[in-house]
Amino acid sequence: MRKLFLALAIASTGALAESHTGGLDGYEVGTPSPDLSNLEHVTQTLVTPPATPEHSLEPPAEARVVKMEMVIEEKEIEVEPGVFMWAFTFNGSVPGPMIVVHEGDYVELTLKNPSSNQLVHNIDFHAATGALGGGDLTVVAPGQETVLRFKAIKPGVFVYHCAPGGTMIPWHVVHGMNGAITVLPKEGLKDKDGNQLTYDKAFYIGEQDFYLPRDENGKYKRYATPAESYADDKKVMDGLIPTHVVFGESKGQLTGDNAMTSKVGETIMIYHSQSNRPSYPHLIGGHGEYVWERGNLADTPAQDLESWIIGAGSAGAAMYTFKQPGTYVYLSHNLIEALDLGAISQIRVDGEWNNDLMEQVVPPSPMSE
Repeated sequence: MRKLFLALAIASTGALAESHTGGLDGYEVGTPSPDLSNLEHVTQTLVTPPATPEHSLEPPAEARVVKMEMVIEEKEIEVEPGVFMWAFTFNGSVPGPMIVVHEGDYVELTLKNPSSNQLVHNIDFHAATGALGGGDLTVVAPGQETVLRFKAIKPGVFVYHCAPGGTMIPWHVVHGMNGAITVLPKEGLKDKDGNQLTYDKAFYIGEQDFYLPRDENGKYKRYATPAESYADDKKVMDGLIPTHVVFGESKGQLTGDNAMTSKVGETIMIYHSQSNRPSYPHLIGGHGEYVWERGNLADTPAQDLESWIIGAGSAGAAMYTFKQPGTYVYLSHNLIEALDLGAISQIRVDGEWNNDLMEQVVPPSPMSE
C-alpha cells in the first residue's frame, strides 16, 4: 500500500526532483541567485498555534534572510472523544505554524519528510511567486529533505498547504496539512487616515474541515494507517459535507482551560485561515475594529465589522482592543458549524468592568401582574 501511494504521488507531481540548481527543471535560469551574504540571517522559532512566533511590527532597515525548519509528521489525532483521524502535519500541529516576515525578506525553509512517514509531501506557499508556490521545488519522499528560498514580495496574510498533485491535494489539505504566513507591509499597518496601527498580541486560528467516514451503524471508523482510509475518505469528501469544522485539530481545543487570554486595554490581532472553504468569523461581545478580510495588509482595512468573511483558500486578519473583561467567544457565524461541528473558540479577558458601556440595570425578578 505504501508503494502504491508513493507511485500515485510521484505520478501526479511528475518525477521526484533528483537535483535542482535553483530554478524549475526545463527552464533556463535568466536571473542568477542573489548574493545574500551581506544580509542579516535570522532563524525564526516556529510555535504551535494559536500562538504566533515572536515578531516586530517595525520593518527592518533592510531585507533579511529568515530561516526556519518544518518537519512533516503523519500522526493519528483525536478529533473528539473516541473519534480518530490520520493527520498530515507540518511540525506536528493542525494547523501548521504561523510564519511572520516582512515584505522584501527572503524566506528560507528546510522541509523534512522523515522515513517514518508513508507519503510524499511538499508545500505550496500562496505568498510565493512561481513553481506552484514552491510546490514543484519541494516534493519530498519519506527520508528526504529539501531547502526552498523565496522572496516575500507580496504583503499580506497567506495560506500554505501541501499540494502533492491530483486528488492527493484535497486529501492532504483536509487532513490538516495547511497553515499560514504573514508578510508585514514595508509601510506597516495603517488605518484609513494613514495612522499607524499596532497590536500587543497575535493569535492564529487555522480552521479545518474534516470528512470522517462512518460504518454501517453510523460509528466513526478508525484506521491502522493513513493509506487505508483514503478510499473511504474520498467518498465523504466528494459529498462536500464536513463531519467536523474545528479551530485547530479537535472540537473544543481552544475553549475552557485552553482558551486564549488577554486583558482589558490590550489590542489583539486574530489571523484566521481556511484552506478549503469559506468561514464567517465573529467575536461575540466585540467587533472587528480593523479588518483585512482577504489578508491584504497593505490596503486600508474595513472598520467596525460585526462579522467578516475568510474566502476559501485564503487568510484574513482582524484587530480589536478589549474594553470589558469576561470570556469572549470567537466563532464562525455559521452557527450550525460553530455549535454543532466545532468552529468555536474562547478568549478569556481579565480587567475591570465598565458600567458605562454595559450594566444590568434591573436583575431578573418575577414579573408583576
